[in-house]
Amino acid sequence: MKSFQAVAALAAFGSLVAAFPANISARAVSSVVTGTPFGFASGVTGGGTATPVYPKTIAELKTYLTSSSPQVIVISGTYDFVGSEGTQLYDACNIYSCTPSNGGQGILNTLGGCSGHSLYSATIDVAGYQGINVASDKTLVGTGTNTVLNGKGLRFAGVSNIIVQNIKITNLNPQYVWGGDAIVMSNTNNIWIDHVTTSSLGRQHYSLGQSPNLAVTISNSFIDGRTSYSATCDGHTYWGLELVGTNDAITFYKNYVYQTSGRSPALSGGTLFHAVNSVWASNSGHAIEGGTTKGGLFEGCSFVNVPTVLASGYAGELFSTSAANAADCSAYLGRNCVANAFTSSGAFTNSDTSFMSAFKGKNIPAAISANSIKSTVATAGNTL
Repeated sequence: MKSFQAVAALAAFGSLVAAFPANISARAVSSVVTGTPFGFASGVTGGGTATPVYPKTIAELKTYLTSSSPQVIVISGTYDFVGSEGTQLYDACNIYSCTPSNGGQGILNTLGGCSGHSLYSATIDVAGYQGINVASDKTLVGTGTNTVLNGKGLRFAGVSNIIVQNIKITNLNPQYVWGGDAIVMSNTNNIWIDHVTTSSLGRQHYSLGQSPNLAVTISNSFIDGRTSYSATCDGHTYWGLELVGTNDAITFYKNYVYQTSGRSPALSGGTLFHAVNSVWASNSGHAIEGGTTKGGLFEGCSFVNVPTVLASGYAGELFSTSAANAADCSAYLGRNCVANAFTSSGAFTNSDTSFMSAFKGKNIPAAISANSIKSTVATAGNTL
């Protein structure tokens, strides 16, 4: 797959809607889903065994995703939302040393970020600006390796029990910060995002907050940071994963985070983050940033060409597994953690354990050696 040609150098490396609906225990995961839910979202069933539907148009797709009934939605090919909701003019400005005309990003003045800067009018595609408001009890599965939502993201707010698998989300007003997020969550429970590629966005690949997202698993997914519109003026996206919901719980398993320059992730707001066997590669700024958080555990992960793994001044609690401290996890996870691996990358030696009691009783995926996860890169994203 062309998206992964850039990783050849890795060849050597291996009051919330939180409660389930009353009938959820009676439903199983649809046979159209590959694999079984695990991690913090191990209880998800999505649309259960509802009869699959096959939308042919973007209107049909939106109708099924927003339906009040459980749905198993199977899609293939490109669903092109660009222009489908018209355009709108927004005030914008250029605050970075590069502009949209020479490889940078402008910023929309939606939150007053242009104070002190000259304004101009920017034409924004409305469809890309805000994602589809997905309702509870949904399974969305793409078939083949070319299922794409072009110009539209997904938004989960006040919902639960959703599976999204094997799709690509791309082209959300990438010239402008605030132009569009690929996946947004707030006030959710049991969301499983698996084998999803996100690319060419105005802002975040994943934006979680401010209300709690109690059980989220993001797995086997490709955060593709390559962009023609970079806030850091170097073809890397700064807007990776902003995880700031109150008491979020996120399993981050076998994902590939490529060519970012920050917020990869940004952890704040009491987030509990468990990164397992994921790969970070070719970061030009820093990977982890944020403020106070419940804690982030990184194990069996590989950092390749990430000169600054952790931004200076980080105030939260983190545990980066090494051979020396791997046994410190056993009292909390029921097993030792697996050491991380670093190649041409900066130090990441945090060893806080005070937050680890939060893992007790949760579904904890197994981890393999960080030097054995080459397949994470080759199979991440919409590759099923």
